[in-house]
Amino acid sequence: MRLLISFAALFLSVVLLQLSSGGVGPLDALSGLALGFTTTEIGMLGSAHFLGFFIGCWWAPRLMGSVGHSRAFAAFTATGAIGLLAHMLIVDPFAWALMRIMSGLCVAGCYTVIEAWLQSKVTNESRGRAMGAYRVVDMTGSLFAQLLIGVLEPASYVSYNILAILCCAALLPLTLTTAQQPDTPDAPRLRPMLAVQMSPLAAAGVVVAALSSASFRMVGPVYGQEVGLSAGQIGWFLATFVLGGALAQYPVGWLADRFDRRWVLIWLSVAAIASSVLTMGAPDFGQSGVMFSAFVFGATTFPIYSVAAAHAHDFAQSSERVELSAALMFFFALGAIAAPAVASVLIGAFGPHAMFTMIAAGHLVLVIFGLTRMWVRPTSTERTPYIYSPRTSFLVGRLFRRQRDRDQGPGV
Repeated sequence: MRLLISFAALFLSVVLLQLSSGGVGPLDALSGLALGFTTTEIGMLGSAHFLGFFIGCWWAPRLMGSVGHSRAFAAFTATGAIGLLAHMLIVDPFAWALMRIMSGLCVAGCYTVIEAWLQSKVTNESRGRAMGAYRVVDMTGSLFAQLLIGVLEPASYVSYNILAILCCAALLPLTLTTAQQPDTPDAPRLRPMLAVQMSPLAAAGVVVAALSSASFRMVGPVYGQEVGLSAGQIGWFLATFVLGGALAQYPVGWLADRFDRRWVLIWLSVAAIASSVLTMGAPDFGQSGVMFSAFVFGATTFPIYSVAAAHAHDFAQSSERVELSAALMFFFALGAIAAPAVASVLIGAFGPHAMFTMIAAGHLVLVIFGLTRMWVRPTSTERTPYIYSPRTSFLVGRLFRRQRDRDQGPGV
């Protein structure tokens, strides 16, 4: 309890930030449909968000080093709030794409500050509990953010105003805390090829993970409306995806710590192909079938990033872990930028099921590549623990580096 109280300001900022940033994606999708945007334009908004996210991941540590934690957090929050408030002032898909770049910049920047602050406060004794609480808070905020679409009216200034208020409210806990501002950590070097050098399969795995999650979360509302779901039902559709992914972390982590992680990754992709087929046929079984398929889809696709990251870290030295985490995030961001745009084009050309055909094809390629890599190189004899890895900033690797090093044990 003391631990939660000591980090209460940071965790409250995380929840408010998640509610704001997590709610704008589905709201933009439904608002775009209501305003006559094409599916391609709606996909462009999702891609723009991740473009802003990537820029924020790279720039935030440098800005934080120049102006400090609190000022950087305030600047990024203001950027996100401006982007939200401007939506109904300029109703144009390309203007909205610029606003979504601002919201992505806000998310990455704010999480960079929060994780730098967390890194400076945790000790070796409290690290495991602090990181566990952080992941629960982050996932809970993401879960409830999807449900906001059920109460936010599409294409309404009031709806965007509510999200902007939540974004601004995230300022209060962190900027009003009496805790001393910590020293600013050095920004990690961005070495994308480090991930390929450590594990080409892991680099491919995080790209496919982005293909699944980014397209589902950003273009999923379009699919939901196409198959006849109401706004409230679309919120539950997205939330069950997040819930399935959260609950799957435990059994998948148990498997990944006991068996060859390449096989775990391959079988997860096989299951993801099956769940994609299930989701395409789910509308024939009514609303309950659609919700169940979203839960299974989340359970089979969400843990892939963490399994791939754990596999890559099996080959890394302690001094390489922060840069390796940043490199994996780089490949995830590339996949996340491309996925919504490609998924929306396919939906516009071939109908709503085309998105899941694309995702299934991506996982099929990962299965083939994984089997190929097993012929090329044996797995590492030393194994880091499976850790659910949030995709939040380039600094997230600092939070888990010592936990991976401390808990590392022999492979089986």
